[in-house]
Amino acid sequence: MSQPPADLVITGCTVLVHDDQERIGFQEDAAIVVRDGIVAAVTGAADAAGVPAAERVDGRGQVALPGLINCHTHAPMVALRGLAEDLPTEEWFNDVVWPVEVNLTERDVELGARLACAEMIRGGVTCFADHYFAMDTVAAVVTECGMRAHLGQTYFSSQGPQGREASLEFALRHRGGADGRITTALAPHAPYTVGDTDLAATAALAREHGLPVHLHAAENRDQAEASLARHGATPVEILERTGLLDTDVLIAHGTGILDRDLPVLERAGGRVAVASAPRGYLKFAWPTTTPVRALRALGVPVGLATDGAASNNSLDVWESMALTALVQKSTEGDPRWLTSRQALHHATVQSARAVGLGDRVGRIAPGLRADIVLADLTGPHTQPVHDLAATLVHSARAGDVTTTVVDGRVLMRDRELLTIDVPAVVRELGERLPALVDRRHGGRVQEYGT
Repeated sequence: MSQPPADLVITGCTVLVHDDQERIGFQEDAAIVVRDGIVAAVTGAADAAGVPAAERVDGRGQVALPGLINCHTHAPMVALRGLAEDLPTEEWFNDVVWPVEVNLTERDVELGARLACAEMIRGGVTCFADHYFAMDTVAAVVTECGMRAHLGQTYFSSQGPQGREASLEFALRHRGGADGRITTALAPHAPYTVGDTDLAATAALAREHGLPVHLHAAENRDQAEASLARHGATPVEILERTGLLDTDVLIAHGTGILDRDLPVLERAGGRVAVASAPRGYLKFAWPTTTPVRALRALGVPVGLATDGAASNNSLDVWESMALTALVQKSTEGDPRWLTSRQALHHATVQSARAVGLGDRVGRIAPGLRADIVLADLTGPHTQPVHDLAATLVHSARAGDVTTTVVDGRVLMRDRELLTIDVPAVVRELGERLPALVDRRHGGRVQEYGT
């Protein structure tokens, strides 16, 4: 008895694959067969030629990769792109960003999220971990546009217990939403804005409800040193003593992780992941970066991220991948670290694990969700190809992505976005910007001070 037609067949491409040791490899002249949102087979193009399909994509001259994952961002902040430039961290927060965020409406958040999702789909990002306000609105955008997302509603202790309760209610309300494409987390902002009592309560809620936690911690060296001076403990040690390291926790940035923190993270027993967004660290002139080599030695997954576009100016995970490799080489003083294949491993398997989706995405393999992107490597900046992994990491760009697929649904085909009307979003957002960026009220959502 013959099978019904496949939902999607991508033919003639080179597929990035992982072997049973999770090493990167490439299968040439291949085809990907998708049924019910799942990769049914990765086979030879000739073998798939006769497979009937509702939709076919010609992948000749292109590389198929697992969809990229942005492991930490604030998607609606694209509305603030370029607003706070060339400033130290404290002034960036206190003088521009947190005063402007007082003005945010749900409509501003929605429009920012739409524009961000369009940018990410264009750049081959199929999943993002978001940490922001008015997250019901972001969940609605994700549901409509077809992306996958790991969402948490930010809260500060200054909001009182209502902030923590709202974060929990959001996580429970949207867990498993968008036909399973939405996963959720509790989202305290950071140890310097959320007190120990709230962090401990968050840990208890995470254990009670089976939820992960996503927060900023040890973002930079100044925070680590200020925490030691004020509390006698590093931010990572605070996470341990409040019980958060007994939950599944995603730490954003971690450039302030100290040597004394490494045994603490090792004791967490694989429940910790870190998201690294190197472009922002360079822009703020932070003296250190995420200690990827030390974390990797402990088995801590390090996923790639962009942070928000207010500090990074883009949501380009390709750029994060290249910068991670380059900054790690410079920091370690070792050109043999981080290799292109290692960088691709962080962009795929480790990023999926960082957001708790290692059993669903991060590889193109039978049984996993069909989150797939095609990159065209025929441009002059990617030719000739002597080492395909190096070409992908150091030569390819977000603009080389031609097709983006999530759960087997094509969200962009031949560079045409199919689920978001970008001109309409840009037009309305432009009309709203004067009210959004007005700081004459003199307020702030929070005070930054390490």
